[in-house]
Amino acid sequence: MTSETTAEVTVEVTVEVVAGTTVDHLTATYQAHYRSLLGLAALLLDDTASCEDVVQEAFIRVHSARNRVRDREKTLAYLRQTVVNLSRSALRRRILGLKLLSKPMPDMASAEEGAYDQLERDDLIKAMRGLQRRQREVLVLRYFADMTEAQVAETLGISLGSVKAYGSRGIAALRVAMEAAQS
Repeated sequence: MTSETTAEVTVEVTVEVVAGTTVDHLTATYQAHYRSLLGLAALLLDDTASCEDVVQEAFIRVHSARNRVRDREKTLAYLRQTVVNLSRSALRRRILGLKLLSKPMPDMASAEEGAYDQLERDDLIKAMRGLQRRQREVLVLRYFADMTEAQVAETLGISLGSVKAYGSRGIAALRVAMEAAQS
C-alpha cells in the first residue's frame, strides 16, 4: 500500500458532557450525608420532625433541579444550602404564625368582683364631684386623659406649679373622701 492508495479514515468521537448530576450520584450523596444534613437542620430548627421534613424536601428540590448542578462535586453543597434555606423559611412561617395567633381573652372577673369595682367607680365619681373645679379638671386631664403636667398647664392656661398644687390637693381630698365612703 502506498500513500496514494491509503484512504484516510477519520473517526469522530463525540463525547457527550452530561450537565448536572445523575440520580444515582444524588441518591448516593443523600444517603451518605443524611445524618450530617439532619444535624445541620437540627442546629437551625427545634424539633426532629421538622428537621426530617426539611432534609427530605431539600433532596426533592435538588433532585428536581439536578440538571442545574454543573459540577457533581458540588451536589452536597447544593443539598446543604437548600437545607439552610428551607430551615429559614420554616422559621419565618413559625414566627408569622405566632404573630397571627389570636391573643387569649383575659380571665373574666367574677360577678362579685364586678360589683365591687362598680361600687368603687361610683364612690370615685361622687368623690370627684365633691372636689373643687380646678382640682377635678387637673386630675381628669392628668390621670384619665393621660396628659403630662406641662400639657395640662397649657390646656387649662395655668402655670406648671399650679397644676402640681391642684393635683396634690385633689388627690389628698379624694383619699379622704374614698376612705369616708368605705367606712
